[in-house]
Amino acid sequence: MSLKTHLQVLEESAEKYPTRSVFQIPIPSPGSTEVREWRPIIYSQFKSDVETYAKYWAKVFSADGLPRRSVVGLWLAGLSYPDVVHIYGVARASYIPQLFSLRLPNPDVIYELLYRANALALIHDPSFAEIVLNSPVPTHPAEAVSSDDVGDELLSPLANMAVDEADIIMIFHTSGSTSGSPKLVRCSLKWVDNIVSKSEKVTRPKDPERQDVSVWMGSVCHIGQTFMLIGALQHGSCTIQPSAISFSSSELMYMIAKCSLNRLNQFSTFLSTHLRNSQNNPKLLNMLSGLDEVLYSGLPLGRDEEQWAFNNGIKIRNLFGNTECGAMLLSIGGDGEDSRLLRPIEGTSYDFTSTAPTASSSQSVQTVHINANSDTNLLELVIRSDSGDCPDPSLRHPDGNYHTGDLFLEVKPQSYAFRGRDDDWIKSENALRCDTKAIEDNVLATCADLVESCIVVGNGRPSPVLFIEPKAAIASGRVDKLKRDIIRWTRPFHARRFMHERIVETKFVVVVPKGTLPRTATKGNIRRKAVEEAFKDVLDRIYGVI
Repeated sequence: MSLKTHLQVLEESAEKYPTRSVFQIPIPSPGSTEVREWRPIIYSQFKSDVETYAKYWAKVFSADGLPRRSVVGLWLAGLSYPDVVHIYGVARASYIPQLFSLRLPNPDVIYELLYRANALALIHDPSFAEIVLNSPVPTHPAEAVSSDDVGDELLSPLANMAVDEADIIMIFHTSGSTSGSPKLVRCSLKWVDNIVSKSEKVTRPKDPERQDVSVWMGSVCHIGQTFMLIGALQHGSCTIQPSAISFSSSELMYMIAKCSLNRLNQFSTFLSTHLRNSQNNPKLLNMLSGLDEVLYSGLPLGRDEEQWAFNNGIKIRNLFGNTECGAMLLSIGGDGEDSRLLRPIEGTSYDFTSTAPTASSSQSVQTVHINANSDTNLLELVIRSDSGDCPDPSLRHPDGNYHTGDLFLEVKPQSYAFRGRDDDWIKSENALRCDTKAIEDNVLATCADLVESCIVVGNGRPSPVLFIEPKAAIASGRVDKLKRDIIRWTRPFHARRFMHERIVETKFVVVVPKGTLPRTATKGNIRRKAVEEAFKDVLDRIYGVI
């Protein structure tokens, strides 16, 4: 059986479901951002639009002298139908999309990533026209295209796009900066075929006689929404574009009532808002309970919200994944005691390797409950080299496998509970990663005369917050100057980082007296999670949480 890409999926689905709605696009009220209604886009139109855009880009890149299968960067928000058509169109024109989101603030970082991927052109959101003037490669705005723009341009057959399973189909980037720059995540034909297979299982309708309707989860320039869209296309499902990824509960209710939404896919931070609101809104609770599935990803859901969902019949499931591998684990679901536990998606080849030399590879349920956080019980998720979703060899461990750094407990045979990571990364509210240690190291290096110790927190928040203990006691009237000095001296470092990683305002720097931050009893290291808990009210005020 030949390997399949997202383009083959679209081709087959457009033939099978030509008149079904594939997207519902928001129509805002005049003079307002509030959505008035949604307009459907059917499968046959989506396929036709992709081919029109593909012909346009084939014509443009031919004029630029770009050979087929060249890498082309796309710097887009990834949150709208035109963005999807541009991305799919570039791939259909037999080029390799290298995807960036608008969260990369510095064009120099974009240019470095283009260079590292050997990209030969850049397509950008039209609003970036003024800042890409010094691009090292030809640039083109991602504007609307019509059939009048393509003439008699012809497309190559889909079968000619990639031949070998190692051929690169698309390129993503890690959502956090390492040494000032994200890592390239090159996705081979074999890898994409595995994504097609896994997403088909995750998005399989509960009722095959009814069309599923879900909602945009995030930017299609990232693997999360790419994965969910590929799955939805395979089942002839429809995806609603909301007014914003953090859409309100009232908009959610409207999508359920007016757009027939029956499956909710969201990052946990945003889902938590709806679950909390449903505690005081019986109508919203009834609507959530009536959905076929409520699937969350990115971060663990708050225990209170999760328990509320289970107690009130909301069919909730957790999808665990990362950029390098896509979705990997899916919770069992249902209302049993094991409903929260995660299992590998069928068709993968994973190991759960002990993090302690003396640990047993299998733990009894009794042992887990007695000493749940013992290092001897923790298992690291390892993606074996023979698994179809094992990422590019450049990202693998010397043993040939991919070590995720994600830690679990085996509560039941082949059923796992997530227990954090073995590194210093945290995740923002929309599951983008942030290297806290890199920020801390920079502060200690550039502000050594001012800062005795520091810690970066903000897990599940829009951006990180820096807590510092100063070298010497600071009078209350001098605290603001200390914050300004830290922001000024660390500015060059943050200028190269993702928007969600940067600390560029004094309100995100908290100064506390020396010895205030909670520490471990043995080594005296500052405890990140304990700081999050001890200063929750401070963090809530910083982020404007009521």
